[in-house]
Amino acid sequence: MNVSFTYDKRQVIQALRYHFISRPEIRFMIILVNVFALACAGLYYFKKIAPLALLTGSFMWFFLMISFWFVMPAMVYKRAATFKDHFTMNFGEEGFSLGNERGSREWPWKALSTFMESPNFFHLYFDSRSFFLVPKNSFRDRDEIFQLRQLLKAKVKK
Repeated sequence: MNVSFTYDKRQVIQALRYHFISRPEIRFMIILVNVFALACAGLYYFKKIAPLALLTGSFMWFFLMISFWFVMPAMVYKRAATFKDHFTMNFGEEGFSLGNERGSREWPWKALSTFMESPNFFHLYFDSRSFFLVPKNSFRDRDEIFQLRQLLKAKVKK
C-alpha cells in the first residue's frame, strides 16, 4: 500500500496534543495538578487556606493546561522541518519505507515499539520519544485505513 502526503498544520498540532496527553508522566502530572487545584478550592471554601493559595493552585492549573494544549505542540511544530516536507510511504508485509525528495529509508516492523491512532493520524513510535505521523487523509478510502490498522495490529507488538 502506497500513500503520499504533506501535513496540515492544524491537524499536526492536534496530533501533537494527543501525543503529549498520552504520555504517562504528563498524564500523571495533569491529574496531580487537578487534584491539587480541587483540594485548594475545597480548602478555601471551608476557610482553611488563604485566597493566595487558591490563586496559586489555579495559576498552576491554567499554566499546565495552556502549556500542554497550546505552547508545546506549537513549539514542536515550529522546530521540526519534517512537517513541511512531502512524503511517500509504502507499507508491506516485511516493513515500511518512507521517502521524500532528499532520499528514502526502510524499516522492518520490529523497529516500531508501538503505535497509536488519533482522529487524523496514525502515530508510529520507534521509542517513547521518536515517532512519525501518517495522515489518514492520505489514504484513498476507509478500506485502506482499515487495512493499515489491521497490518499495524498484526505487525507491531504493544
